[in-house]
Amino acid sequence: MASMPDGRLRPLLLAAALAMSLAGCGNLAYYAQAVGGHFEVMGAARPIDEIVRDPAGDPALHAQLREALAIREFATRELGLPDNGSYRRYADLGRPFVLWNVFAAPEFSLQPKSWCMLMVGCVNYRGYYAREDAERLAAELREEGYDTFVGGVPAYSTLGWFDDPVLNTFLRPGTLEVARTVFHELAHQLVFVRDDTVFNESFATAVENEGLRRWTSAHLAGGQRASFDAQRARKAALAGLLRDYREQFRALYETPRAADLQRRAKADLLAALRGDYAALKAGWGGYAGYDKLLGTDFNNATLVSFALYGELVPAFEALLQQEHHDLQRFYRRVRELAALDKAARHGALARLLAAANGATTETSGRLASERTGSSDR
Repeated sequence: MASMPDGRLRPLLLAAALAMSLAGCGNLAYYAQAVGGHFEVMGAARPIDEIVRDPAGDPALHAQLREALAIREFATRELGLPDNGSYRRYADLGRPFVLWNVFAAPEFSLQPKSWCMLMVGCVNYRGYYAREDAERLAAELREEGYDTFVGGVPAYSTLGWFDDPVLNTFLRPGTLEVARTVFHELAHQLVFVRDDTVFNESFATAVENEGLRRWTSAHLAGGQRASFDAQRARKAALAGLLRDYREQFRALYETPRAADLQRRAKADLLAALRGDYAALKAGWGGYAGYDKLLGTDFNNATLVSFALYGELVPAFEALLQQEHHDLQRFYRRVRELAALDKAARHGALARLLAAANGATTETSGRLASERTGSSDR
């Protein structure tokens, strides 16, 4: 593994020292694996320009990395995303994901469990560089009565503290995955609000979607574009289905029942969800890419993980539409939202979401109240 330059190592060690000094004993192991894992990622990264100039290298890898650099330039030139050293280096980690995130929610609630960390505030997941560590935490949380979900993560953002590299975990699935990831993670460097996972992830997903729309329009041929549009339509349909069911599960959990009756009602609603998913995918021409996720282990934590990344995307896309897809004006509006206190910020987003969905003012107010009362803090 290549050594990390001193300029990159010092802030990492400082962050580690501060984090460990503030953590309880139970958190020391977590911070140690986080620092060690990130050190491994950064130490494995090499400049892409250097890699592609190596005549003994893999020509296929070189072609992928040149495409990744073109996407990186597009992100700054066409999307106004930060122009820095991120995604100009490459690391092959020798595994399918860089992290595994643990999501958790109570058995009868969609309020996600949160964990607070020094640099980013409170987030609704906990990431581990080794899958067995993530599975161990998930098992402990299940013993405490939580629903849990462990999901592999192909990339993460250090919010500009480090030059995030291109990783094999999102390079090998193909060009579209590289574009999606680079646009999403650079958006986190542009705007990030402490203690507000749903805001941060929904904003970055909206930027990702707009970036993909522009990039595919400029770079995909007709047949490729049709395939991409079909996949986007499937993703949007699934998101709509899960959004509808989140409302049904919230209503279910707000109705007082004995635990055994609540558990039975929950199982019935999960069965209805799987039935509606089967009906939805019947029109997808045999596509079954979401089957594993919607399988028998689907639970509140899985549903929460979808919400964190997509629940407010329609609100941000409505805001982008209001600004006629002018990204600089859109970013300015998002920064104005970010500067508000959480209640005002989510109230504004709920109004945008209500308008996007054609909902009533009453629904808008309820959504704002629910988001403000989440366990991000």
